[in-house]
Amino acid sequence: MVQSPNKRLTLEEFLALPEGDVTYEFVNGAAVPKYKDDEMSPKFFHSRFQKTLLILLDQCLRSNGRVEVEWAIKLKINNQDWMPVPDLTYVSYNQLPADWLKDEPCPVPPELVVEIISPGQTFGEMTEKATDYIQAGVARVWVVDTKARTITIFAPACIPTTYRDDRLISDDLLPGLEIPANEVFQRAGLIGSNS
Repeated sequence: MVQSPNKRLTLEEFLALPEGDVTYEFVNGAAVPKYKDDEMSPKFFHSRFQKTLLILLDQCLRSNGRVEVEWAIKLKINNQDWMPVPDLTYVSYNQLPADWLKDEPCPVPPELVVEIISPGQTFGEMTEKATDYIQAGVARVWVVDTKARTITIFAPACIPTTYRDDRLISDDLLPGLEIPANEVFQRAGLIGSNS
């Protein structure tokens, strides 16, 4: 995907760009690589945690909605089109009916997005992105730090809450999900069962 550095794209122009090996997000009228260099690309811990959380969320939530990996979402922030590509997305059938079947970005703000911090990314950068998601209508944002073994949950009009160790993650918005934070990291094989 090649873009002139001075030309702003519309969302339609962005969607019409040819696909390639790099995942791009649409930010401020530009195609921005999700991972800016090889150092930042997801590594084993990121991949393993993403897979574990996908399985866990899908088992808990599949009767109420869909959980998807790296699915672009059409959002608006400050009246501008924005299309991020979170690591995981959960959207209920109340938001997007079960019979919806189109090969396109998610057309509605989902209930949950998950962003896993990759090498080269900071918690501060992910906090800014989480704030943008909330402003764009996403109900919950989880920022996962595999090194610190924490899951920080952002919600509208609330102070972010960080879950670690045996602190129980549960949310009325995500029926059926109730799990200690450390168990998620154990299931991913990132900590031992006695840690």
